[in-house]
Amino acid sequence: MNPQLFLAFLVVACALACTPGVDWAYSIAAGLKQRSFVPAVAGLCGGYVLHTVLMVAGLAALLAGLPGVLGWLTVAGAAYLLWLGFGTIRSWRSATFTAEVTSPASSTQLRSFLQGVGTSGINPKGLLFFVALVPQFVSPEAALPVPVQSGLLGLTFVLLAGVVYTCVALLSRKLLHSRPGAARRVTLASGVIMMALGTALLSEQLIPVVAGFAWQ
Repeated sequence: MNPQLFLAFLVVACALACTPGVDWAYSIAAGLKQRSFVPAVAGLCGGYVLHTVLMVAGLAALLAGLPGVLGWLTVAGAAYLLWLGFGTIRSWRSATFTAEVTSPASSTQLRSFLQGVGTSGINPKGLLFFVALVPQFVSPEAALPVPVQSGLLGLTFVLLAGVVYTCVALLSRKLLHSRPGAARRVTLASGVIMMALGTALLSEQLIPVVAGFAWQ
């Protein structure tokens, strides 16, 4: 791969992974509410692995070129974020810790993992990120084939995102472990962020439709 392009991609990928958003909100909520936040972070990374596979297969560019399909994905992602945010807000009062250490049930771990996959995997913004950004850092003159370069860049972002989200979840737990009041407020804020982003995504799709009916 082109070393200069790869270093430039690392800078951009780190900046994007460190930008607070719905992934941060879910990582914080998992760090506060769950005994182990590893399944949640693994799920978030799994969603981006899915985007990487779609990108390498060429399906991501195809989906991005079909406004109707992308619109329905946006609606589905918005509905999912609203549901996840509502569940987080509903449980904000229990965002505290006990000294008792227990092993989380496998069903809880699986649910946390799948919710993480849904949070990042169904988000059309993530799909567009891989379609619009990653190809700019692929060099046709490099020794590796273009699909291999694309896959390596995508997995590099997955690794960076995993490190960032782990730090976010760990810091939220360490800093707020002895502050149950603050933990509840942060959990409530995370739920509000999820619902706000879901509402914004939904509005992007509904406002043009409503405006079209109004003009008829």
